[in-house]
This record gives sequence, C-alpha cells and structure tokens, in this order.
Amino acid sequence: MSVTRLKRKNRKDRAKAARRRTSLKVQNFKPVAKAVDIEKIKEEFKAKK
Repeated sequence: MSVTRLKRKNRKDRAKAARRRTSLKVQNFKPVAKAVDIEKIKEEFKAKK
C-alpha cells in the first residue's frame, strides 16, 4: 500500500515542480524588442497637438 502512495506523491511533486518552472519562465519572459523609430513617434505626438 505504501508503494502506491509514494508513486502518487512523486507524481504530485513533479507536477508542482513543473508548475513552478513554467510560472518562473512566464515571469522572466521579455517580449522581443522590435526596431522602433523614436523620432517618428515624437513627430506624431507633435502633429496631434
């Protein structure tokens, strides 16, 4: 009986670790910075005024 319990505990621990790993990956994710033309954006703001 104890064997099945250990298997279950092992599965649970692995699942918990997998959830933690994925959450840390999501927290550390940085979106890819695309080439942004800052001067063009400044001109657009001036045009709106």
